[in-house]
Amino acid sequence: MIATNATQQESSGETRLAYILGVPLADNVVRQWPQMGEIVRTRRLIADVEGNFPGLTLEVGRRLQLNDVVVVEWTANYGDGRLYRNVTIGELQNGKAARVTDYWGEPTDTPEWRRPMTDKLDMPGDGIWPDAEHLGHH
Repeated sequence: MIATNATQQESSGETRLAYILGVPLADNVVRQWPQMGEIVRTRRLIADVEGNFPGLTLEVGRRLQLNDVVVVEWTANYGDGRLYRNVTIGELQNGKAARVTDYWGEPTDTPEWRRPMTDKLDMPGDGIWPDAEHLGHH
């Protein structure tokens, strides 16, 4: 297994998704969003969708690769100050992402009933789950 931190990787300028995954996208890549029941096909259409979020900032906290699978934990802000914690799974063919599935969620407060049973997760701003100050445009 290979673990890398995205701050070591520069954006290729191709798409945000290529930056997140740390690998180029295949021309016919398929990207799935199960929460929305959506799929977008081709690198060009992925770039077109991404272009509709000019205020988006993001940063990768951790990227893990095992053979032809890349799993990335990353944080995004769509420009409204709310941070979304995301996981992206990329399936590679010939070193390029051919199929990608994204899961994301906005952090919420711990329910009152659960607080006595849990501890607070240490989340330094420059760690796996970056804070707003450590996000950038990619």
